[in-house]
Amino acid sequence: MKAKCRFFVALLLIFCMLTTVTAADSNTAEATGTEMEETSAADVNPNPKPQFQVNAKSAILIEAQTGQTVFAMNEHEKLPIASITKIMTMLLVMEAVDSGKLSLKDTVTISANACRMGGSQVYLEEGEVFTVEELLKAVAVHSANDASVALAEKVSGSEEAFVHLMNEKAKELKMNNTNFLDATGLTDEGHYSTAYDVAIMSRELLTKHPKIINYTTIWHDTFRDGKFDLDNTNKLVKRYSGITGLKTGFTSKAGFCLAASAERDGTQFISVVLGSESNEMRFSESAKLLDFGFANWEAAKIEKKGLPAGSIPVKKGEISQVPLEYGDNAVILVKKGKKSQLVENAVIPENITAPVTRGQVVGVLNVELDGNRMASIPIVAAGDSRRCSFGLMISMLAKRWAGLFCSCPEEAIIPENVQPSANPPAPENTSPPDNTSAPGKKSMTGDEDVFEEHGTPEDISSLEDDHGYGEGVVGQDGFEAGESSIFEEPVIEESPLLEESSGLAEDPLE
Repeated sequence: MKAKCRFFVALLLIFCMLTTVTAADSNTAEATGTEMEETSAADVNPNPKPQFQVNAKSAILIEAQTGQTVFAMNEHEKLPIASITKIMTMLLVMEAVDSGKLSLKDTVTISANACRMGGSQVYLEEGEVFTVEELLKAVAVHSANDASVALAEKVSGSEEAFVHLMNEKAKELKMNNTNFLDATGLTDEGHYSTAYDVAIMSRELLTKHPKIINYTTIWHDTFRDGKFDLDNTNKLVKRYSGITGLKTGFTSKAGFCLAASAERDGTQFISVVLGSESNEMRFSESAKLLDFGFANWEAAKIEKKGLPAGSIPVKKGEISQVPLEYGDNAVILVKKGKKSQLVENAVIPENITAPVTRGQVVGVLNVELDGNRMASIPIVAAGDSRRCSFGLMISMLAKRWAGLFCSCPEEAIIPENVQPSANPPAPENTSPPDNTSAPGKKSMTGDEDVFEEHGTPEDISSLEDDHGYGEGVVGQDGFEAGESSIFEEPVIEESPLLEESSGLAEDPLE
């Protein structure tokens, strides 16, 4: 009768558990959906309209790390961009180098086609051999058209194939108003881009391949073993504090163009000026844009990736709780002086349902300013928890009930690395101190008291009465015994089941 009652109570508990878990899962899903929906509010983009004009056909200023626009003027107007084109050429060369397709030490044999390029050049001759790095430097510093074609042929086999790659990359970057016809920008008709698109490919080059700065910041160098001078066509390299590049351009139809980049105190800006009236004006207008950015904005870096973010209970999981961590960092562009006012708000559900895998997004950290969300960082699981099956739940309940109600004696637990023996050896160092009578039976010689391997029930009772020795306890580390302990039949203590845990003039055509 008692067994039947226990079985009935166990079935009732299983039913209640399954019902509760199902309801909790439903509530969790609703809560999580609501919280995630709240975090999908539109991000705030500063994009102010400054009260000044730029002397150019179009212009733009963006922050490089966030990509946010802080100034724009005719930024989507299609215009010829001259040697600004070489930003894409350098981007594809750096991609080939960083991916391992090319090495900076690889050699390039100059073709007849590369030698025919006009405008800015380093006067390559057919059959000459240079390294990729030497030609890249000639492009970045001196805007050499012949070096650009030589690199294009090295990457893709021909300039035509390279131009196809340029246009494919433009599509990938969503440069929707750009079309390339050559690797140099010497073509005016049908070869065009916009200030906005130029800013996109400039950002891609600087943020994904920062080593390019080693070349775009060179003011003066030499080529062909010192026989030819390389002078940077970007005069801001010498004039502007924090300048990191990037590229000039000029043809009679494109006018004077410049994509400039600079970094100060962790904030990076990219300015693009297309169609300025003079060489000097493109530099002064670019400096004006960069000054505006640094005077009014700063980048706030939220470095959280890999840091702990607490833990979360898991329903129906083999592990009832998993740790959390932040899955990424964030950079936010804010008005100067506003960085200290950023507020972090974590949105995490009360619990989640197994299975849970490491890296699974379970919440979000919203970074807010004046009540507006500026950035979001995912909060992810830092551990796994497999789904607990019905059979495993029954097994766990059965073990728990067995531990609570079963009073059957269990076999002694033998410590690891200890082999049972029919005649266990007597404990060492059991001799009593001098002039002290040790409890036990007299030896046959009658000279002194010694222990035998086993005592009689009367002896054991006498020991307990006289000296307070209780029953031996078997622990995880083996027998717990003093110097005078008796080896008895061990008794296992019951315990509840634990859950698992866990200047210079430039060439007429650049």
